[in-house]
Amino acid sequence: MIVRQKYLDQLLRFRDRDLVKVVTGVRRCGKSTLLDMAREALAAEGVPRERLLTFRMESMEFDGIGDYRDLYAIVRERAEGVERPYLFFDELQQVEGWERAINSLRVDMPCDIYVTGSNAFLLSSELATYLSGRYVEVGMLPLTFAEYLDFRGAEWFGADGPRADLVALPDGGYGSLQAMLDQYRRFGGMPFLALSEPDVASHRAYMSSLYDTVIVRDILERDRRRGRRQVTNADLLRRLCAFLADNVGNESSVNSIAGTIRAEGSRVANDTVDAYMGALREAYLFYRAKRYDIRGRELLKTGGKHYLVDVGLRSFLQGYRDADQGRVFENVVYLQLLYDGYSVSVGRLRAGEVDFVATRGDERLYLQVTEDMTDPATMERELAPLRAVRDSYPKAVVVMRGSYPTDVDGIRIVPAADFLLHRRR
Repeated sequence: MIVRQKYLDQLLRFRDRDLVKVVTGVRRCGKSTLLDMAREALAAEGVPRERLLTFRMESMEFDGIGDYRDLYAIVRERAEGVERPYLFFDELQQVEGWERAINSLRVDMPCDIYVTGSNAFLLSSELATYLSGRYVEVGMLPLTFAEYLDFRGAEWFGADGPRADLVALPDGGYGSLQAMLDQYRRFGGMPFLALSEPDVASHRAYMSSLYDTVIVRDILERDRRRGRRQVTNADLLRRLCAFLADNVGNESSVNSIAGTIRAEGSRVANDTVDAYMGALREAYLFYRAKRYDIRGRELLKTGGKHYLVDVGLRSFLQGYRDADQGRVFENVVYLQLLYDGYSVSVGRLRAGEVDFVATRGDERLYLQVTEDMTDPATMERELAPLRAVRDSYPKAVVVMRGSYPTDVDGIRIVPAADFLLHRRR
């Protein structure tokens, strides 16, 4: 088990606090494994294993549990005589009314509770209602590039020195860091797939299963469960997902997307498209970067861009063709910024657009992202919007390929690997 330290630290930061710890994220990004990591970390600290009680609700061991009353009873039975147990619940959505059991356990006995489950039942928008506000959410993403290298057993080096462009491989040899980045950009960062050398056939089979499960169970079934029946057309949902995947990094709005679908011969209302896009975001398949008016210093209500939770899903949906790799790289940088704790918007200026305005507390960073800017005209196009920003926050261009000066007019030029691995030159 390869430890994802950042998420483990986030989860255990609230250890022994009167808060239910809830792990959320797209399917198969490692939520259940994170609970295992937390349990093993506590055991390594000396917590007796009899205090670490795990309830995997998909196991036949709990097949007889009918509702929250049964769950409450079996937890109380197993925790009898255990001093302040740690309770780990996986796939908790299998139990009808699970939130009533969890709320009662938190109130009725001294314990520390950790929960994960299907996105269809553990939506961020519903957690406050389910858990009476007494919770903390740990949102997970698929692997970053640095984590991907860890999972592949590849060791990277500092930005300076003769091995800066290499990785040390488990067999004792060396490989190209750029080749690993190209591989990551194509196949994405789903943890299970990153444990072995990727190939198109196995990646397609895995992503097909993931995609179908999210579309059918996490979206269509969830909508039926909630009694809303706003998202009922699987074909339209898949078409919209494919459209957004094809247009990562492009400006889009409900009106423009609905107009495109109507132009293809389908009758669809703007409200329907809005509901379906919301469902894709709730299932963590897409994230939206809203537009930010840099001069007016405010978020705008319309427009923005959508980015996929994992660029490997785009390869699957687009047939593994290598088109628009610059926008795919932009998606990679967006996910890295989210992982690093930034809120990310698309910067709007009269002089053009800044790809990302990233904020974290009092920090702000203006970023342009491009695959290559060896052509002087391309370099000028990328630098011009940053030059037009009149404040003193840091500005940078992240470049996938090519060799450039490290600074142009106070704007940093950062190679992709250095940015993704947090290497400083």
